[in-house]
Amino acid sequence: MTRPLRLRLVLRDLAAGAAFGAMAVSGQLPVWALAVFLLTLVLALCNVRLVARHARLSALLLLVAAVLLGLQLTSGAMNAVVAACSFAGLIAAQRMLSAPDGAADGQTHLTGLLMVAGGAALSGDMTYALCLIAFGVLASLSLALGVVEAAVPDGEPVPVRAVLGPLSGGVAFAVAGAVAFFVLFPRLNWAMVGPRSAPGLGAASSAGFSNTVRLGGAGTIKSNPRVVLRATLTPDPGRDALDAYWVGRTYDTFDGQEWTNVIGALQTERQITLRPASDTLLHQRVELLPAYGGRTLIALESPSRLGNALAHTPTGTRNSTVQLQGGSEVRFTLTAPSYTYEAYSLPPDAKAVGSLALRQPEKDQLLALPEHLDPRVAQLAARVLQGEKEPLAAARKLIAYLQRDYAYTLELAGNSEDPLADFLFVRKAGHCEHFATALTVLLRTQGFSARLATGFFGGARLDGAYIVRAGDAHAWTHVLVPGRGFVTVDATPPSHRTSQASALLEKVLALYEAVEARWRNSVVDYSFRDQFELANALVRPPRQPAQASTRSSRLPPMRAWLTAAAVAFVVWRVGRFLARRQKRAPRMEATRFLDRVDAQLARARVPRFEGESLEDLTTRFARDGHPLALALVPLTRRYLEARFGGRALREGEAEHLLNTLRRALEAEAARRVPKAAEQAGPTARAS
Repeated sequence: MTRPLRLRLVLRDLAAGAAFGAMAVSGQLPVWALAVFLLTLVLALCNVRLVARHARLSALLLLVAAVLLGLQLTSGAMNAVVAACSFAGLIAAQRMLSAPDGAADGQTHLTGLLMVAGGAALSGDMTYALCLIAFGVLASLSLALGVVEAAVPDGEPVPVRAVLGPLSGGVAFAVAGAVAFFVLFPRLNWAMVGPRSAPGLGAASSAGFSNTVRLGGAGTIKSNPRVVLRATLTPDPGRDALDAYWVGRTYDTFDGQEWTNVIGALQTERQITLRPASDTLLHQRVELLPAYGGRTLIALESPSRLGNALAHTPTGTRNSTVQLQGGSEVRFTLTAPSYTYEAYSLPPDAKAVGSLALRQPEKDQLLALPEHLDPRVAQLAARVLQGEKEPLAAARKLIAYLQRDYAYTLELAGNSEDPLADFLFVRKAGHCEHFATALTVLLRTQGFSARLATGFFGGARLDGAYIVRAGDAHAWTHVLVPGRGFVTVDATPPSHRTSQASALLEKVLALYEAVEARWRNSVVDYSFRDQFELANALVRPPRQPAQASTRSSRLPPMRAWLTAAAVAFVVWRVGRFLARRQKRAPRMEATRFLDRVDAQLARARVPRFEGESLEDLTTRFARDGHPLALALVPLTRRYLEARFGGRALREGEAEHLLNTLRRALEAEAARRVPKAAEQAGPTARAS
């Protein structure tokens, strides 16, 4: 096998690998499918074509695999899209290990397209985009080399280095054209058919919303930088970082070791109302990402309504009802890797927050203390408060004391028999759950109703939305204030409320999230509306503020300058391209040379098949040992070099080659005359 053919096969097999990777990044393909294809790819790159010797056996194995996948599909053990993608990978593997010919190449590339489409159905995330681009580039180069290789006569070297440059430029131009087509052609966005969310390659984070919160141990989640949610706020705060609490649920019962809330499910609806609404509400469009790993809806303090939920399962998007649990927790009734929902919260400066009417047992529970509470806890609270009777003022005094005399740490020993006393009187260091528990219990010892709340704190701005990381998981306190309801108070030092992950790691992940968000907004969710807004933004200048000067309002907006520069660049490039086409005299000369060769062959009545090119004719004559091959082989090689290889015909070279061909045709005609006479002689004598 010649080197160019080997290069073409390597590009073809790598393109198939990229197409399979477009499906594999979803994390939904079975392990056996991954193992089979990876083994196939290694064998194909090593030029081991097993199927070439066992074609019937491989076809039988494919049939068996199809039957097994069908059985899994009908039994409900496998999703239809996953089954189809797995079978497409098996077909590609069988074709890659077959004997290399035109049919196998075409079928491999076609199967690659099917796998790319399957990857879009399974995931469509940013990693899929990299596989898509790799497949497009590698497959295009492989196909182009196949065309060039077919045009070269057998035994002649293919000018790989000469054609790779033009081919690479053509592929780049094709990719740019595809992007322009995607941007300009009216279309629906992928989200119209329902975004699919894959579980990803890593395990989901713990959202922290279990039925209990147990004190003790290390707060390892604070060092987790994975993004768990993305939210769009209306009205938009416009700040780079939010100083906000995202509440998920509350706990009112503490036994000295852990917090619980024993109330079960209360109601199941499309939308749950927790508090009376006001005229002004903060709207949140929240997307819980696969890293979230829970079914609890969260919202900014203080949530009023939550619902309109969508569960993004591997097979598509489904509407999900929500269920109100104890501790004002709202859960999705469907289990899925990710969710999207809407939430409305009361503004922070609301005069009257309001809450659900509390029954007497619930009010009593807000003052309940552990049965064996260390008496020093109440003594400490009394000493710090010194008779303070107002709940919010009391909470602030205790917060100031805890933040002054206690340290924040994530490195704690194992479980303690009395973790609260250990925190307050021994270690005097802990994480947010210790600070929140201490503040809540200290308030209760002095007759102030309080409860523990868990959720997240903060939010970093990214591409018009806000992201929250697993390390932003937090616990704080709600104190009941007459006339205002529950008010958020927090004893944890402010610098330790957000994620405690490595700064470098957070920057790297922030960059990744920025690129991933741009991919989602610019590709996955790109629709006709975005096209309209883009065109409108380019042709219509933005509104000038009232205080803008008259002189500045006369100048075109910056986007107009940028658009004009982009248009000028495109016009310049098109002009350069047309100019180069006009200067392509060598290629035009090669075409004229080919026309003269064809004319000579036609006048000499050289037998040619219908549609047979000069290259095919030369190959046939060389294979059959035809005398004209000696003249046609160098002539055809020089034509291909002049037409595709960038080596123009030298002055007088075309005439020399044509004269050589003419003499060869005359010699061939002279040889045909005696043969015709010899055949005619016996016929005449017989007559």
